[in-house]
Amino acid sequence: MEDLREYVVFKIDNEYYGINIKFVENIEKAQSITRVPFAQSYLEGVINLRGNIIPVVNLRERFMMESKDITKDTRIIIINFSGYNIGLVVDSSSEVVQFDEENIEKAPKIGNLAKNDFIKEVGKENERIVMLIDIKKVLDIVELESK
Repeated sequence: MEDLREYVVFKIDNEYYGINIKFVENIEKAQSITRVPFAQSYLEGVINLRGNIIPVVNLRERFMMESKDITKDTRIIIINFSGYNIGLVVDSSSEVVQFDEENIEKAPKIGNLAKNDFIKEVGKENERIVMLIDIKKVLDIVELESK
Protein backbone atom coordinates (compact mmCIF):
# COMPACT_ATOMS: atom_id res chain seq x y z
CA MET A 1 0.00 0.00 0.00
CA GLU A 2 2.93 2.37 0.55
CA ASP A 3 3.65 2.36 -3.18
CA LEU A 4 0.34 4.10 -3.98
CA ARG A 5 0.37 7.73 -5.06
CA GLU A 6 -2.81 9.81 -5.19
CA TYR A 7 -3.61 12.39 -7.85
CA VAL A 8 -6.49 14.77 -8.41
CA VAL A 9 -7.48 14.11 -12.02
CA PHE A 10 -8.83 16.87 -14.25
CA LYS A 11 -9.65 17.29 -17.91
CA ILE A 12 -8.58 19.80 -20.50
CA ASP A 13 -10.23 19.07 -23.84
CA ASN A 14 -10.46 15.28 -23.95
CA GLU A 15 -7.19 14.64 -22.14
CA TYR A 16 -6.73 13.65 -18.52
CA TYR A 17 -4.12 15.29 -16.31
CA GLY A 18 -3.21 14.68 -12.70
CA ILE A 19 -1.70 16.74 -9.93
CA ASN A 20 -0.32 15.19 -6.78
CA ILE A 21 -2.98 15.42 -4.10
CA LYS A 22 -0.44 16.70 -1.56
CA PHE A 23 -0.57 20.09 -3.35
CA VAL A 24 -4.37 20.34 -3.57
CA GLU A 25 -6.21 22.43 -0.98
CA ASN A 26 -9.69 22.27 -2.53
CA ILE A 27 -11.65 22.46 -5.77
CA GLU A 28 -14.01 25.37 -6.44
CA LYS A 29 -16.66 26.08 -9.04
CA ALA A 30 -15.65 28.77 -11.50
CA GLN A 31 -16.24 32.30 -10.29
CA SER A 32 -15.57 35.85 -11.32
CA ILE A 33 -11.87 36.48 -12.00
CA THR A 34 -10.39 39.98 -11.87
CA ARG A 35 -7.77 40.61 -14.57
CA VAL A 36 -4.31 41.79 -13.57
CA PRO A 37 -2.71 44.33 -15.93
CA PHE A 38 0.62 43.43 -17.58
CA ALA A 39 0.56 39.85 -16.25
CA GLN A 40 1.70 36.79 -18.17
CA SER A 41 -0.93 35.73 -20.71
CA TYR A 42 -1.67 32.51 -18.81
CA LEU A 43 -2.33 34.40 -15.55
CA GLU A 44 -6.09 34.74 -15.77
CA GLY A 45 -6.20 37.16 -12.82
CA VAL A 46 -7.12 36.89 -9.16
CA ILE A 47 -10.11 35.69 -7.16
CA ASN A 48 -11.35 36.53 -3.70
CA LEU A 49 -11.79 33.17 -2.00
CA ARG A 50 -13.23 33.52 1.48
CA GLY A 51 -11.30 36.75 2.03
CA ASN A 52 -8.04 35.56 0.49
CA ILE A 53 -6.77 36.95 -2.82
CA ILE A 54 -5.53 34.06 -4.96
CA PRO A 55 -3.80 34.29 -8.35
CA VAL A 56 -5.42 32.09 -11.01
CA VAL A 57 -3.58 30.37 -13.87
CA ASN A 58 -5.53 29.25 -16.94
CA LEU A 59 -4.05 25.84 -17.77
CA ARG A 60 -5.51 25.90 -21.31
CA GLU A 61 -3.53 29.07 -21.98
CA ARG A 62 -0.47 27.72 -20.19
CA PHE A 63 -0.56 24.54 -22.29
CA MET A 64 -0.97 26.67 -25.45
CA MET A 65 -4.42 25.30 -26.21
CA GLU A 66 -7.39 27.04 -27.75
CA SER A 67 -9.37 29.07 -25.21
CA LYS A 68 -12.83 27.93 -24.20
CA ASP A 69 -15.73 29.62 -22.46
CA ILE A 70 -16.38 28.81 -18.83
CA THR A 71 -19.09 26.17 -18.40
CA LYS A 72 -20.95 24.63 -15.47
CA ASP A 73 -18.20 21.98 -15.36
CA THR A 74 -15.27 24.43 -15.20
CA ARG A 75 -13.35 24.21 -11.93
CA ILE A 76 -10.60 26.10 -10.16
CA ILE A 77 -8.23 23.74 -8.36
CA ILE A 78 -6.68 25.59 -5.42
CA ILE A 79 -3.18 24.33 -4.75
CA ASN A 80 -0.63 25.19 -2.11
CA PHE A 81 2.95 25.22 -3.29
CA SER A 82 5.72 26.38 -0.96
CA GLY A 83 3.19 28.24 1.19
CA TYR A 84 1.53 30.04 -1.73
CA ASN A 85 -2.08 29.40 -2.77
CA ILE A 86 -2.67 29.41 -6.53
CA GLY A 87 -5.78 28.57 -8.55
CA LEU A 88 -5.69 26.46 -11.70
CA VAL A 89 -8.58 26.79 -14.17
CA VAL A 90 -9.47 23.41 -15.74
CA ASP A 91 -12.37 22.18 -17.90
CA SER A 92 -13.54 19.74 -15.21
CA SER A 93 -12.29 17.84 -12.17
CA SER A 94 -14.15 15.21 -10.28
CA GLU A 95 -11.98 12.40 -9.03
CA VAL A 96 -8.96 11.23 -7.11
CA VAL A 97 -7.04 8.31 -8.58
CA GLN A 98 -4.45 6.10 -6.94
CA PHE A 99 -1.57 4.77 -9.03
CA ASP A 100 0.85 2.15 -7.87
CA GLU A 101 4.47 2.52 -8.94
CA GLU A 102 4.16 -0.11 -11.67
CA ASN A 103 1.48 1.97 -13.43
CA ILE A 104 3.58 5.16 -13.54
CA GLU A 105 6.20 5.75 -16.21
CA LYS A 106 8.50 8.65 -17.01
CA ALA A 107 7.02 10.92 -19.67
CA PRO A 108 8.55 10.38 -23.09
CA LYS A 109 10.67 13.24 -24.39
CA ILE A 110 9.43 14.58 -27.71
CA GLY A 111 11.86 17.00 -29.29
CA ASN A 112 12.36 20.39 -27.68
CA LEU A 113 8.73 21.16 -26.92
CA ALA A 114 8.63 23.33 -23.79
CA LYS A 115 5.13 22.09 -23.05
CA ASN A 116 6.50 18.54 -22.85
CA ASP A 117 8.47 19.53 -19.74
CA PHE A 118 5.17 20.18 -17.95
CA ILE A 119 4.46 16.45 -17.99
CA LYS A 120 6.61 14.68 -15.42
CA GLU A 121 5.19 11.17 -15.63
CA VAL A 122 2.34 9.23 -17.19
CA GLY A 123 -0.09 7.17 -15.14
CA LYS A 124 -1.94 4.22 -16.63
CA GLU A 125 -5.37 3.26 -15.34
CA ASN A 126 -7.04 0.47 -17.33
CA GLU A 127 -7.18 1.95 -20.86
CA ARG A 128 -6.89 5.57 -19.71
CA ILE A 129 -3.67 7.57 -19.72
CA VAL A 130 -3.30 10.38 -17.18
CA MET A 131 -0.52 12.90 -17.74
CA LEU A 132 0.99 13.74 -14.35
CA ILE A 133 2.10 17.36 -14.34
CA ASP A 134 5.16 18.93 -12.75
CA ILE A 135 3.50 21.82 -10.93
CA LYS A 136 6.77 23.69 -10.43
CA LYS A 137 7.39 23.85 -14.19
CA VAL A 138 3.77 24.57 -15.06
CA LEU A 139 3.76 27.57 -12.75
CA ASP A 140 7.29 28.60 -13.81
CA ILE A 141 8.35 28.69 -10.18
CA VAL A 142 12.05 29.29 -9.79
CA GLU A 143 12.44 31.03 -6.47
CA LEU A 144 9.37 30.38 -4.33
CA GLU A 145 10.99 27.42 -2.61
CA SER A 146 13.89 29.52 -1.33
CA LYS A 147 11.68 32.21 0.25
